[in-house]
Amino acid sequence: MEIIINNLTKKLSNTNVLDNINLKLESGKIYGFVGKNGSGKTMLMRAICGLINPTSGEIVIDNKVLGKDISFPDNVGILIENPGFIPSYSGFKNLKYLARIKNKISDEDIKSVISMVGLDPNDKKSYRKYSLGMKQKLGIAGAIMENPNLLILDEPFNALDEETVENIRNIIKSKKDKENIVILSCHDREEIENLCDEIIEIKLGKIVKIIGNDKNE
Repeated sequence: MEIIINNLTKKLSNTNVLDNINLKLESGKIYGFVGKNGSGKTMLMRAICGLINPTSGEIVIDNKVLGKDISFPDNVGILIENPGFIPSYSGFKNLKYLARIKNKISDEDIKSVISMVGLDPNDKKSYRKYSLGMKQKLGIAGAIMENPNLLILDEPFNALDEETVENIRNIIKSKKDKENIVILSCHDREEIENLCDEIIEIKLGKIVKIIGNDKNE
């Protein structure tokens, strides 16, 4: 898999929230986006997912132009901001509802991924009664459940206890594969350095630095 971003700009209210982004992302790597709140990290993730259209420039995924040849990446898992789960459904029922879109995975696969993130797949509790940590775990489960080739996780460690953080770290590392690209953001620089092969610093909508991380090669 290969993602090439050419001269990508996104303008909102006459302000460039993404400003002439050029970037190449390759399979077999974990990429970390770092920057202050409002730097453009989440907006860039949303653009790569096809959730927003650029004002100018393009994103090419495996030789297909996003927004022209394809509306969304072919095989993507996403955790960005608040997942849109149905409040009255249980965790399992929410993921089963999402899984019906592609019909790629079984009920047992769904239960397995719920257990993997540290939730009880048989818990009948509705999503509205979930704690912040439980909601975050379910969001991660939803992102990874169909084994996507492109996994995008925006602040995946928010509201998680240390034991769960270690579990999610291991899950992210397991997704590093020659066929996969993983993109994540995190305010904890040490976390990013421990997980990522390349660290991409974003400031005021611009990429200001790309740092290779030899220890993760």
